[in-house]
Amino acid sequence: MSNTVALDRLDREILFHLRQDGRLTNVELAKRVGLTPPPCLRRVKRLEEAGVIAGYRAVLDPAAVGRGLEVLIDLEVYATDRATIEAFEDTVASYEEVVEFRRLFGRPDYFIRVAVADHAAYEDFQTRKLAGLAGVLRVTSHLTMKKIKSDI
Repeated sequence: MSNTVALDRLDREILFHLRQDGRLTNVELAKRVGLTPPPCLRRVKRLEEAGVIAGYRAVLDPAAVGRGLEVLIDLEVYATDRATIEAFEDTVASYEEVVEFRRLFGRPDYFIRVAVADHAAYEDFQTRKLAGLAGVLRVTSHLTMKKIKSDI
């Protein structure tokens, strides 16, 4: 995790363009932010070294890779002992279907986002993997009607 880094207008503009297209060449990025390539590259390297830019990745079309159904899950647990909670978190985090997993304050205890091929695949995931885990009290599934915005 990075420490707080002071970002000026140019840094923020560089980050904006890289979030839109992480494959921009340094020359194109420099042109878009009004710099010459060498100082633009120095800024990008500084942002990477400071941990502001944590990495680059390909954004996949879920349907194209057989994971067109996204389900948001609220999950509550009854377990309070550390060993059960850690085992639960390690197990859920290891599932390929899980694309986001958060422990929350209050209720529900966890938010899980899964991507699967279809309803049958989700039913299999929910009944064979989640419902049988030690400590699980309640699983509430929310099917996505329409994705309006996603930074992922």
